[in-house]
Amino acid sequence: MSIYDKYETIIGLEVHTQLLTKSKAYSNDAAEYGALPNTLVSPVTLGHPGTLPRANKRVIEFGVRLGLALQCTIRERNEYARKNYFYADLPKGYQITQDKTPICTNGLVVIKDDNGNDKTIRIQRIHMEEDAGKSIHDQDPTDTLVDLNRAGVPLLEIVTEPDIRSADEAYRYLTEIRKLVRYLDICDGNMEEGSLRCDANISVRLKGDEKFGRRVEVKNMNSISNVKRAIEHEITRLVDIVDAGGTVDQETRSFEALTGTTFSLRSKEAANDYRYFPEPDLLPVIVSQQYVEEVRKKMPPLPHELFRKYTDALGLSGYDAGVLTDTKEVALYFEDVLHHSKNAKAAANWVMGPVKSFLNERALHVSQFPVSAERLAALIDLVEGNKVSFAMAAQRIFPALIESPAKTPLQLAEEMNLVQESNEDALLDLIRQAVAKYPEKVTEYRAGKKGVHGLFMGEVMKLSKGKADPKIANQLLTKVLDEQ
Repeated sequence: MSIYDKYETIIGLEVHTQLLTKSKAYSNDAAEYGALPNTLVSPVTLGHPGTLPRANKRVIEFGVRLGLALQCTIRERNEYARKNYFYADLPKGYQITQDKTPICTNGLVVIKDDNGNDKTIRIQRIHMEEDAGKSIHDQDPTDTLVDLNRAGVPLLEIVTEPDIRSADEAYRYLTEIRKLVRYLDICDGNMEEGSLRCDANISVRLKGDEKFGRRVEVKNMNSISNVKRAIEHEITRLVDIVDAGGTVDQETRSFEALTGTTFSLRSKEAANDYRYFPEPDLLPVIVSQQYVEEVRKKMPPLPHELFRKYTDALGLSGYDAGVLTDTKEVALYFEDVLHHSKNAKAAANWVMGPVKSFLNERALHVSQFPVSAERLAALIDLVEGNKVSFAMAAQRIFPALIESPAKTPLQLAEEMNLVQESNEDALLDLIRQAVAKYPEKVTEYRAGKKGVHGLFMGEVMKLSKGKADPKIANQLLTKVLDEQ
């Protein structure tokens, strides 16, 4: 047993979710990504004397929306606080946030643990706050540049309890959170652009020990995979220190993606270092139960709800349900297909197969897919009704439907002469022609060599130019061959 097997890892995550509002949290400056540096600022953002902030209603709505999705308790009286610290990219010298009155508390996220079992990660709190600006260190050889466009952009910070026990669990938790905020249309979840950022608090202790070890915080991870890599590195580093009898420094560290290692930034601040006090320029916001219910009524379907529906009610596999709910747009397109077709498994196969293949090959978003859900459902029903074979539907009609989405699949099938022949009398005539062509094979079949059955089916399909209904033709062929 290695020394690492003796220890248990304790992880808590803080996820900063940058909100998709048009304006900033406490001013009417635009909240946009990619504008020229320092063009989305105003006296309010810059903290000039005499300016007053105003709370953005949309931020409160998004907070309630996220809280409902995570099954949180929504606070009625929300007060704001000042968190004081000095950074070059924090123009006011403090951040407007929430201290003792977070808008949401006591939520949960269900993920899979490392054994594949359901595990609940508790959400301690979600609070509203504003972002700082951005310091840029790699564009000038001697100076740090500061862009204050991001200063004041609204955030929701999601803080877990220390329930995560491995880097893989952290990866799955973040994947679930990113999927959820995208479903809720409150954040685009793009970690590379900084709209979803994660800080990891990590400590280790001997298995069976109830006392937490001294923790470190790791920042500056710009992808979910890098969060996983950073945690894996820290687990090894911390165990090595503790097992050798050393003392872990409580500090904030940064992750270096190129080397997969972390390095110290500063000693970890305590809460009293921030000198929290009530924000004097903002009145408390009252979130009534009536308002919460109004937000609840407008909530979109959530991924875990759709997953349960697909597996429990529709009988799809966990794999199929996972693929279909991975992105909101694909899930909603599938939902639309289900409104027009009753065959859930066939609809799932078409969306996961031909539809996603078409989109992936062309790097298109599902919103750019030209075939409506109603048209796709009609194509599925053609196949399920034995009007056309799946092969003809996928290889011939589906591409034609993409080129001519205004036409119905039946119109295209008729134009291309692909409607299957299911008339038994017509099929019997073709079958007898096929049987008459190979009398010696008939003898072999009746002598027990059943494998020649496929030869006759091939001939029937050839004579029908691929239009024979395979299911009916197969039954009739067997009947004819079994006649003595």
